[in-house]
Amino acid sequence: MSTPTGPASGLPVRMPRPRQSGRHRRPEPVAAPEGASALVVAVPGTPSAAVRGLAEEVVSIARSELPGLDAVIGFLDGDDSEYPTLQNVLAGTAVLRTERYELAKAAGREVAEPEGPAAVVVPLLAGPDSGLVTRIGQAVADSGATAELTDVLGPHPLLAEGLHVRLSEAGLARADRARLFTVATAADGIILATVGGKEAVQTAGITGMLLAARLAVPVMAAALDEEGSIAAVAQELREAGSTQLALAPYLVGPELPEGLLEAALKEADCAAAEPLGAYPAIGKLVLSKYTAALGIPAQPQGTPTH
Repeated sequence: MSTPTGPASGLPVRMPRPRQSGRHRRPEPVAAPEGASALVVAVPGTPSAAVRGLAEEVVSIARSELPGLDAVIGFLDGDDSEYPTLQNVLAGTAVLRTERYELAKAAGREVAEPEGPAAVVVPLLAGPDSGLVTRIGQAVADSGATAELTDVLGPHPLLAEGLHVRLSEAGLARADRARLFTVATAADGIILATVGGKEAVQTAGITGMLLAARLAVPVMAAALDEEGSIAAVAQELREAGSTQLALAPYLVGPELPEGLLEAALKEADCAAAEPLGAYPAIGKLVLSKYTAALGIPAQPQGTPTH
């Protein structure tokens, strides 16, 4: 039995807030349906405490946008001790879903039998990387779980926004879109660096056009994992009149092989922004892939709060 100060069991109780009245009231948040598929974020690259922290922050953002969301992290190159592998995480979500259903039935609750995939797997990748996506797909197949694998996060205008913010944080771009003030170190040419070969470069180019529109400077995509690609793009930008280049990693971060970015900076002889990391848009895009896969209405962005 619960009391005004909390439940008798010691577990927290979320008390409903009174709804605001009037034309500008905040809409009631969409919640994850009971028994919905788990969101499994597939994290590529070498696991580390920093990578886990980044992934946990992304998941936290997704949970804040969709109350009741069952979200977990699976590492493509995990060790099943400190860093659980994607394959075993998926197998576990299927078992847990069945157990929850059986427990609810045994308790006499009227619950529908789980339908659809046990999990929706969202790769933590800004752009396509066929090698990594193939490995993620193989892990899904090997898990034996019924799971749906979504596309990568980009291209998307929110990624262009994130790149703009990272460049401005590094002092390499104006923070405002209206260009109301100048930054002495602002770049006049941007190398949008990705991994995944030609397909990744083409996809990054779409977000690059959006970034160019925001900054009013030329943006060209190049592959960090293709020899000479960064240097060639840097030369092309300089020949077109850019004198102060900056490199913007079109990457979340974990998928970036060690040493690749440092080598590219030497090739291009320019400064660089940080990868997108746990920028809030990454968590929102992860969630949007999940909700689109399940047909769950997404929380509207930019809703009035007054």
